[in-house]
Amino acid sequence: MDYIILDIEFNGRKFASEHPMEVIEIGAVRLDAALQMKDEFSALIKPIYFSTLNSFIKKKTGIPQEDIDVASRFPKVITAFRAWLDQSTDGVLFLTWGGEDMKRIIQDVRMHKMDDAYWMEATYFDLLKGLLRARGLTNDISVEGAMALLNLEPSGSAHRALDDAKMTAEIFRAVFSELDFERSQHYVDTFSNARERKTVKIAIKAMNAQKIVPTWELVAEHYFPKEDALADPRKLAELKAYFAAQVGKK
Repeated sequence: MDYIILDIEFNGRKFASEHPMEVIEIGAVRLDAALQMKDEFSALIKPIYFSTLNSFIKKKTGIPQEDIDVASRFPKVITAFRAWLDQSTDGVLFLTWGGEDMKRIIQDVRMHKMDDAYWMEATYFDLLKGLLRARGLTNDISVEGAMALLNLEPSGSAHRALDDAKMTAEIFRAVFSELDFERSQHYVDTFSNARERKTVKIAIKAMNAQKIVPTWELVAEHYFPKEDALADPRKLAELKAYFAAQVGKK
């Protein structure tokens, strides 16, 4: 099996919009079972929406607008990436820094009405969480912060996909023996956001403090009062399950 260290950049924005953010760069390196570098993949992508990069993204990534202007669209790039991945004939395990990379790729695959089966079935390991568990840390850290923690020398440009993938690979090598690969996972769609899940935890804590037995009905009535807050049945089911899990911890 090969290890694929994956990193993406996307055209984030500072304002609300009905249009999705899109992947604008994919970078990946392939390590063999001995953790030796085999090859790499790098490509820019011209997005459908917000194809003119805003000042924040240009400053953060250093990606030149003229390079985005001549880049291929997502379907062509992801097809090439899949062909590159398929060179690993004995299967792959993706390594990501957090869960956002897989989410963004699946989002764009779906937006372009492409088959998402490969990505939904792909196994990945969240190296950020793996490092936090291995070292007993409680706060998230950046790739650069992890490099410093492990006394590794950073190289390349932060927030360029291939350079970040290469640095993440160095972190992976450094902590490989400490990682619990039983924590590998598949992407799971989520319909609630972090703020909504936090609201559920706050509601339970508040009711316990008032010596009120927490029930989902009380949470829904007093903490999600807007009529459309729980209109999506998938979100409703997810938050009810989250509520039950949190109550069960007590």
